[in-house]
Amino acid sequence: MQAFVRGIAAAAVMGLSACGSNQLMNIETGQNSPDEFAILPTRPLSMPPDLALLPAPTPGGANITDPNPNADAVAALGGNPARLSDQGIAAADGALVAHAARRGTDPAIRQTLAEADAEWRSRNKRRPLEALFGTTVYQRAYRPMALDSRTEQQRWQRAGAITQTSPAPPEE
Repeated sequence: MQAFVRGIAAAAVMGLSACGSNQLMNIETGQNSPDEFAILPTRPLSMPPDLALLPAPTPGGANITDPNPNADAVAALGGNPARLSDQGIAAADGALVAHAARRGTDPAIRQTLAEADAEWRSRNKRRPLEALFGTTVYQRAYRPMALDSRTEQQRWQRAGAITQTSPAPPEE
């Protein structure tokens, strides 16, 4: 009987060790799918009507045969795939952007806000279980600044504001 138990234990150890080669490495790196699915099929090669239309090759840049599922879906639904690319500020939004920037803009605003956010959250130290499980203190740190949507909706309605849609989630 003891030999039988040892045999099963040895088989279990060998079975678990077989899992340790590649699968556990993928789990550790956060990869949740096999590499085969990371390869996308390309469009068929074709000769453009004018070679001057080819984009200049850039490392890591796009190729005209690379798939673009979003643009393909827009084209299939009758839209203009060129509208997906960043085309700057629309003419209709120019006045809004000019008014918002009338007192100047700060090009380093993202870094300034990131530093202020890190300093604010550092004052709200992690609790032991948060540190153990690696969770953030973001929600707890900003809870005093959160708006209650129902209270705000009632405040605006009492002030005479006409609301077209309800900003508050439905009652449970």
